Amino acid sequence: MTITDEETAAVKTHLAARAVAAVKVYGADDTEVRALDGVDIGFKRGRFTAIMGPSGSGKSTLMHCMAALDTLTSGQVLIGETVLSSLSDRELTQLRRDRLGFVFQAFNLVPTLTAIENITLPMSLARRDPDHDWLDTVVSTVGLGDRLSHRPSELSGGQQQRVAVSRAMAAKPEIIFADEPTGNLDSRTGAGILEFMRQAVDRFGQTIVMVTHDPVAASHADTAVFLVDGRIHGEIPAPTAERVLDYMKELGD
Repeated sequence: MTITDEETAAVKTHLAARAVAAVKVYGADDTEVRALDGVDIGFKRGRFTAIMGPSGSGKSTLMHCMAALDTLTSGQVLIGETVLSSLSDRELTQLRRDRLGFVFQAFNLVPTLTAIENITLPMSLARRDPDHDWLDTVVSTVGLGDRLSHRPSELSGGQQQRVAVSRAMAAKPEIIFADEPTGNLDSRTGAGILEFMRQAVDRFGQTIVMVTHDPVAASHADTAVFLVDGRIHGEIPAPTAERVLDYMKELGD
């Protein structure tokens, strides 16, 4: 069966981001490390994807290249239909600010700003007024209504991560990249963050790509994708913690 250009275009419109023949090499000669070795992957709009794999598998490198935080040695990364390698440094900065959201293990909040100021910071930098109805919805959903005037030092770790997730969502990004977002949290607090991220996908149609080593965290995703030695090894749709753990045991992690 021949796939038409129209069908190909239709598939692409369902992808928030994708990598094509992605290669990332560090070092040279005897010290060369191929962190990514020809990765082809697409992330569907309105879906929650977990990226997993043993230490050194390339999962964080893939996310950093997809999120325009690092560059490929060869291949392409696209956000929607925008090819990242075609953008200038200034355009990349604007893309990260206007179209992407980020959640990191270390929260990355500005200590001198209040919770609400941290949440709206990307829009303030872009000199863009927030959608106040949407902002109220995010703050209400994440349960921060009575903590908005507090600075990070006055918040618990879980509350700080809720601020970080809210900041990622507040500007309605096309896709949110989360790097071990529950890594610094206890299991109960981490479960609350993951449930909020799940709601963001189910209720608001958000697209989330999360790097994690935790089978329980991965069980909140629609799909778990596994990397080994810089290559896609396989995936599990509708993952459970048990299925993910069994798969990881087979990988020797």
